Amino acid sequence: MKNVVLIGFMGTGKSVIGRRLANALGFRFVDTDRLVEKQAGKTIAKIFAEEGEARFREWEADVAKQISGCHACVIATGGGMVTRPENLGRLAGIRVALTARPDVILRRTQAHPGQRPLLRSANPLADIARLLAERAPFYRHADLTVDTSDVSIDAAVRHIQAKVIEIEGQAHSG
Repeated sequence: MKNVVLIGFMGTGKSVIGRRLANALGFRFVDTDRLVEKQAGKTIAKIFAEEGEARFREWEADVAKQISGCHACVIATGGGMVTRPENLGRLAGIRVALTARPDVILRRTQAHPGQRPLLRSANPLADIARLLAERAPFYRHADLTVDTSDVSIDAAVRHIQAKVIEIEGQAHSG
């Protein structure tokens, strides 16, 4: 079975849904943000503060290269990872875009203040709307889009699992 690559904006549930989906499918779970932090030896917030966003994107590209040979993995990507075409090309598998309404994203991301460097402004809701608009063309590269705004984690996992099995079945039947 192919990898399942979760793409989408921060706060849409890629990590939490990814872990449960990997368990349900019997796959290995890979969180690219955690890999970046491990390799950099610091948090993403610290990378942004000390090295800047451009360097963070380089760390992401290195991680995408490293996991390009992954098989039977659920890969949770950082929200901006797919904005670099070379990363998108390395993330082979069934791409699932997770979405959520801006107000839901704001609520979820504010649960962990200080961990979202791109939202450190006087108007994070406006930042979310702007970034969502900028990234929308990249998120359209998905095979499946799931809005997580009003569904439980378990319901999202069941839906994605069923669709992934359906997509895999179609790929094998013709």
